[in-house]
Amino acid sequence: MNLESPTVTVDKTPQEVFDFLSKVENFEQIMPDSKQKFEVINDKRFVFQLKGMPEIVLEQKDSTAPNKVVLGAASDKLPFTLTADIKETADSKSETKLVFEGKFNAMMGMMIKGPIQNFINTLSDKLGTI
Repeated sequence: MNLESPTVTVDKTPQEVFDFLSKVENFEQIMPDSKQKFEVINDKRFVFQLKGMPEIVLEQKDSTAPNKVVLGAASDKLPFTLTADIKETADSKSETKLVFEGKFNAMMGMMIKGPIQNFINTLSDKLGTI
């Protein structure tokens, strides 16, 4: 399953957006309001839980400064990645799009597609306000 957020304009340089997303503690600022738990485990890993959802542990899997930050599930139960693609648009501005890629069976995919799309849209919207 591949899902994408709308592209958002951020009033920061690609390096500033990259630096923000490279610090896992900053994800708390862009989490949906339905967040029930957010805890930093270490400098590359955090756990969060949204209302009505299980806890999910995300860890930074890869990064390419200043254009890409890749987070992935720490568990093999729900194998997915969340990639932030960052592009420069003008002086001190950038565009960012979040891409979710997961390997799920058809039934699981149908159940989680809506909530995941809403989740990445919210992350993207809030990222536009940092």
